[in-house]
Amino acid sequence: MADRKSLQEKMLQLSRSRELFEQAKSYSFEYLDNVEKRNVFPTDPAQQDLKFFDESLPENSTDPSEMLHMLHQYGSPATVTHTGGRYFGFVIGGVLPPVMAAKWLIDTWDQNSVLYVTSPISSKLEAVSERWLVELLDLPIDTAAGFVSGSSVATMSGLITGRNELLKRSGWDVNSKGLFDAPPIRVILGAEAHSSVSKALSMIGLGKDRVELVPVDEQGRMNASKVPLLDSNSLVILQAGNVNSGSFDPIDEICDKANQANAWVHIDGAFGLWAAASKSKQYLTQGIEKADSWSVDAHKTLNTPYDGGVILCRHREAMASAMQSVGSYILYSENRDGMLYTPEMSRRNRAAEIWATLKVIGRNGVEELVDGLCERSKQFEGLMKENGFQILNEVVFNQILVTCNSAEETSATLRNLQQSGEAWCGGATWHNQNVIRVSVSSWATTEEDIEQTVSAFVIAREESRRKSLVSNFSK
Repeated sequence: MADRKSLQEKMLQLSRSRELFEQAKSYSFEYLDNVEKRNVFPTDPAQQDLKFFDESLPENSTDPSEMLHMLHQYGSPATVTHTGGRYFGFVIGGVLPPVMAAKWLIDTWDQNSVLYVTSPISSKLEAVSERWLVELLDLPIDTAAGFVSGSSVATMSGLITGRNELLKRSGWDVNSKGLFDAPPIRVILGAEAHSSVSKALSMIGLGKDRVELVPVDEQGRMNASKVPLLDSNSLVILQAGNVNSGSFDPIDEICDKANQANAWVHIDGAFGLWAAASKSKQYLTQGIEKADSWSVDAHKTLNTPYDGGVILCRHREAMASAMQSVGSYILYSENRDGMLYTPEMSRRNRAAEIWATLKVIGRNGVEELVDGLCERSKQFEGLMKENGFQILNEVVFNQILVTCNSAEETSATLRNLQQSGEAWCGGATWHNQNVIRVSVSSWATTEEDIEQTVSAFVIAREESRRKSLVSNFSK
């Protein structure tokens, strides 16, 4: 028993040694070196090897080196290659290499960004990132930013703030009285709103079944002429980037109506709000500065690491009132205290990665990134049309909807493409029609990646046709 070391002694010894960190670094470099060579989606053997993680809870300690080896041997092959150039499934950006390096350092800090007193560096980088984002997106100068996990939480935070502020204007304090017997809040949104909006509404007690849905056009844009007469109890939710077509609601026109009625406008701009950073795409977001709150994901179009949601609100005090916690142990300061602007208290330093991205590439780099994604999308659209595929949407940003000659051929082509490992796209339903949904979201996607992916589409379609002929012949 005398030779048995305590957990504390073991961990202190490991923290002073560099062997484990060098091992992890070598595995990371090996992974990076092979990103472009591996399947975009894990092979069947790689998925089957996940069974090695199905073991009983260890009673005693495991060699840390063995743990890292297991993670790399069976974990690395079972990842989806989001950081490569041919992943087009969900709107998931890649990670810029300098920011990945920054993340390694930031993770070593392991900061809790709740208050200035828990992490002065987190507070400073949040304050700077807030200012830079507001400037980049050309929002009202005193707009506040909260750094959350993703656009779902950002949307929920914006809607909570809007709900509370509208009720406050009616003389009702939600923080003290709750929602029982509160004046009714009207919720107005487009029929093609993202599912996260309905989820947020149900979670904050506004109920998705009592929403006033506005008809949309063939691209999923709200019809401004069909927006009901608004009043000061109205919570209007607009969309900057339809999840399928990439289309943008007529933000400027609807915001004017909402502002005249003293309504609250929230813009769900998870990936599309970044269009405001591009001179050639700013027209899509015209009027966003007239809204009250905005939700956006940095780990989508901006290509920061996971996770990087941001809630922005022009009414700083209203946002702090909706999010603030109280307690004798909570030590607020004269500096930025991040928990004032987020539902979470304990959370990691998300703003540091946004700061690192903006620091490295600057305003011009963000514009180049946005424009590059749009250029690759147009290239994809053109090549697919040349090869006989149908494109169902106006490709205005980074989303492309693809179909083949029949629903069956579309589904089979998608299935063959996914199984090929050459590229990965997802499926969706658009106007009651099966579609293949392509999201061009990564800085790493090159012209050659698009060409290779289109070739994979053609092969996948030909395979579906061959199997269909064999099936029909056998009948």
